Amino acid sequence: MAILKRGLAGEPVKILQAKLGVNADGQFGPATEEALKAYQTAHGLSADGIAGPDTFFAMGLPELILLTEGSHGEAVKKLQTALGIAADGKFGPGTEKAVMEFQQKNGLEADGMAGPVTLAKIDAFKDIFTPEAVAKAQSGTPVVGADGKPAAAGVAAAPKKSIWQSITGLFS
Repeated sequence: MAILKRGLAGEPVKILQAKLGVNADGQFGPATEEALKAYQTAHGLSADGIAGPDTFFAMGLPELILLTEGSHGEAVKKLQTALGIAADGKFGPGTEKAVMEFQQKNGLEADGMAGPVTLAKIDAFKDIFTPEAVAKAQSGTPVVGADGKPAAAGVAAAPKKSIWQSITGLFS
């Protein structure tokens, strides 16, 4: 499940911190947690100091939304409704299977995770997951060819990584 909480570090934490107006050092510590709880309280969210999909939606941070097994809430319910499956708001094996089938039908990597690339293809999310949001969800890792130089047109290049791949934790 793609959430941010105390003890994690990385680019998604920096993005969250910048939105919260705290020092964007990429380390989710007590100041980030307190600012997040205040934001959650002010916006009618569960003030648990953990940022997940519903918090990211409320904050206007679609690039951080990644729905995976274990995710829950309104964002998952909206996904389930859009996929035409029972909408209980809990991302379990049935939701994962439906996401994989959707991804296969739409020429996407069928990994069963609904991130910005997948959600941008679902009509119910198209207004939120713009091409700009999808681009922000990628870490900005330079695209390079096999020689390590910037890729030129027609050269096979390494794809950009998901921004979530930059996450580390205190106990990782």
